[in-house]
Amino acid sequence: MKRQIVSLLGVLALLLVAACANAQGVNVKANVPFDFTIGKSSLPAGAYSIQSLATATGSVLAIRGENAAKNMLASANSAETLNPSPNSRLVFHRYGDQYFLSQIWLQGEKVGRQFRISRREAEMAKSVQTSEDVIVLAALR
Repeated sequence: MKRQIVSLLGVLALLLVAACANAQGVNVKANVPFDFTIGKSSLPAGAYSIQSLATATGSVLAIRGENAAKNMLASANSAETLNPSPNSRLVFHRYGDQYFLSQIWLQGEKVGRQFRISRREAEMAKSVQTSEDVIVLAALR
């Protein structure tokens, strides 16, 4: 009897962990109209799907393009805001004609994902006088 209770509690704990991971996971599609950079990797314009991978930290994202040549894994930190996001979107930093993926937000969520600023982006930020954030709307999958 004791063994059955422990097994049942174990199953319930696994279901709770899976539900929490699913609720906080990223799973979006977006059509990016320009070439962009994530960390050290440059990706061409095109349609992409971005999905959280099941890891211990939950901070690894799979970024998949239209063909296998555009696939990569990227590490992202958690980002928080006071108000829920009004839409699902990718936020890019633009310096001249260079775009760097900065954040991913899901509609209705207060927690998003944020990428670290790469050395290349930091150099661009110092050398270019103007910069702006560019938003690309995304669709939940």
